[in-house]
Amino acid sequence: MQPDQKRDNGTMAEEPMPLVYLGMCADLIHHGHINVIKEASKRGEVMIGLVTDKAVASYKRLPALTFEQRKNIVENIKGVKIVVPQETLDYVPNLKKYKPRYVVHGDDWRTGVQKQVRERVIETLKEWGGELVELPYTEGISSTKLHEHLKDIGTTPEVRLKRLRRLLDAKTIVRFLEAHNGLSALIVENMHLRENGQAREFDGILVSSFTDSTAKGKSYTEPVARLDTVHHIIEATTKPIIVECDTGGVPEHFFFLVKNLERLGISAAIIEDRSSIKNGSLLGKEIASEQESIKNFCEKISMGKKAQVTEDFMIIVKVESLTLNAGIEDALIRTNAYIRAGADGIMIQSQENNTAEVVEFCKRYSSFESKVPLLVSPAPFSGLTESDFSQAGANAVVYANHLLRGAYPAMVKVAETILRYGRAQEADRLCAPLKDITTVMPG
Repeated sequence: MQPDQKRDNGTMAEEPMPLVYLGMCADLIHHGHINVIKEASKRGEVMIGLVTDKAVASYKRLPALTFEQRKNIVENIKGVKIVVPQETLDYVPNLKKYKPRYVVHGDDWRTGVQKQVRERVIETLKEWGGELVELPYTEGISSTKLHEHLKDIGTTPEVRLKRLRRLLDAKTIVRFLEAHNGLSALIVENMHLRENGQAREFDGILVSSFTDSTAKGKSYTEPVARLDTVHHIIEATTKPIIVECDTGGVPEHFFFLVKNLERLGISAAIIEDRSSIKNGSLLGKEIASEQESIKNFCEKISMGKKAQVTEDFMIIVKVESLTLNAGIEDALIRTNAYIRAGADGIMIQSQENNTAEVVEFCKRYSSFESKVPLLVSPAPFSGLTESDFSQAGANAVVYANHLLRGAYPAMVKVAETILRYGRAQEADRLCAPLKDITTVMPG
């Protein structure tokens, strides 16, 4: 019905309210958001294009709240008529679908990484005579600063526990870096780069059996307890944590280990399918070791799954077939069995510098009918990029020992320098200033 048409009762039909489109992430709602919504509602019915987790994670950190949580909040804000998902950072697909009369945005996107997005919005609106309305950016508020304050407050076990599954769902490739104490964990927590308009950071922390044992001056064997290290890292960080649990011990012990880790808010446990005491996966046949039978290891996985209270905790199985030269076929057979037994993720690595074996496994795994997230530990073949692994079919890359390996030669060099000169002056240039270290500490 056109605006000037009459209804059957003879009265003039009311002209429909113009549609006003407003794209938002809305992770942390503040008065700047409310101001924009209020101004947008003066022009018509407000449609919020709520950016999905995947779209947000493609250029910066995963939102603290899930899409459904954010949607529930935004659709209950006064002035909002409807909330629709915006699947990309680009507004154009939704604009062409809904053809709003107005698009409202803060004027802070005229420069910087969103400049091209803005230009595409303007060109698209011309197709039906739409208009871009830009409002002054609200001074004195920053979502980034709010997130920093949240990190200072910390997180809860429940929030941390859920985060790994959300990351695997939202990101093309997830990256974890090992930490072996509170300080190294803070490095993983706070390290970030911004290049070409995209933020890069580590998504989570691995508590590695090798680096934890080595940092404690212990031999690389399974009995070394890691829960004290886990507690230090939990206190210092907010990101999800994966803990290497070696073989997991006997099934009955693994049952209680899963309960302990889940209660602490750990996102996942990694267990490897060896039957002998842990003594270095990447040493391969230099260390006598055998794989557990498929039947026995599947029973261990099942026991761990029975111990879980939530659906969020993950049991990830490190398949050692390639490390022990049992071959790709054995790795694929075991992987299929472990998934049927309830494994939530598969991790693969190889002792070979030739990358073809791992890449071949990844590609063949991609054809599995029933799949779980695939993690790769690239220590022996560090030349491959995260993009290479993603294209091969991997979902996550785990840098399992690099911080400790980087720290060791630096500490040796400082100790040697002090000995050589009989004083610390020459070593000072090799050391970080004390103020740089103290600024990393929470609070």
